Amino acid sequence: MSVIGNILWVIFGGWLTALLWLLGGVLACISIIGLPFGRACFVMAGFAFMPFGYEAISREVLYGRGDMGTGAPGIIGNTLWFLLAGWWIALGHVLTAAGLALSIVGIPFAWQHLKLAQLALFPIGKTVVPCDTAAEAHRRRAAEDLDRRRNP
Repeated sequence: MSVIGNILWVIFGGWLTALLWLLGGVLACISIIGLPFGRACFVMAGFAFMPFGYEAISREVLYGRGDMGTGAPGIIGNTLWFLLAGWWIALGHVLTAAGLALSIVGIPFAWQHLKLAQLALFPIGKTVVPCDTAAEAHRRRAAEDLDRRRNP
């Protein structure tokens, strides 16, 4: 189903969404200060090109350790991103999702735009992986949390 969904997504305009994210990434990378934002845009572009069967997840949850994007610099970067661009971009994805959800055929595409909107709010420190990988990372994190609670 994911392959068919991604093919239909690309045919009906997903390529344009991905292209806009690529353009945003290139523009952000023009300055040294914009490099973290550019990287986030490139992650978004990949996700926007093939969203079916994939999920955005924190790199800290996935790898079990933090990095610069998941620590304090990532929080500052995500705050700046949210204030300057994130909420506008997320609003665009939500409005597109609302329009697509008006028809039954558009509901799966609307759901993908909602996933993109969620990532567009705070993209720094996130990566995109297959849904099975994300589910396993969440299960591993939950098991570690449960062990900590059982053995204080």
